[in-house]
Amino acid sequence: MNVTPLVDVVLVLLIIFMIITPLLAKTFWIHTPVQQKEEVERDASDQPIPPLVLHIAGDGTLQINASPISSDELPERLRRMFAARPDHVLFLDADDGAKYGFVVDVLDRAREGGAVTIGVLTTPLEPPSASPP
Repeated sequence: MNVTPLVDVVLVLLIIFMIITPLLAKTFWIHTPVQQKEEVERDASDQPIPPLVLHIAGDGTLQINASPISSDELPERLRRMFAARPDHVLFLDADDGAKYGFVVDVLDRAREGGAVTIGVLTTPLEPPSASPP
């Protein structure tokens, strides 16, 4: 069997593919917007927002940031408070004498009020210190 014609055909095809392949390269032009960063001066009147702390006393009384509240009005008050805040974080501080079932019921009401993250405090929060100018 004579392979010379086969080699001739393969070489011709190789040359054709070598010429055509660079022409098949596709390019995509992507225009992205120019990123502009603008520095915003922090206003001196911007004070950090104090955290919301729900305190449950041993006798069943509730306080939000030292303000007394009843368990029935807790969801509505929390909705109003969370509407004015960028986060929906609530800290829970329950006395050791508080009944477990009551604490769970208060947590359910806090979820109704919009609390997404509830952190249980093991030690009382310290008041925020004044930041130096």
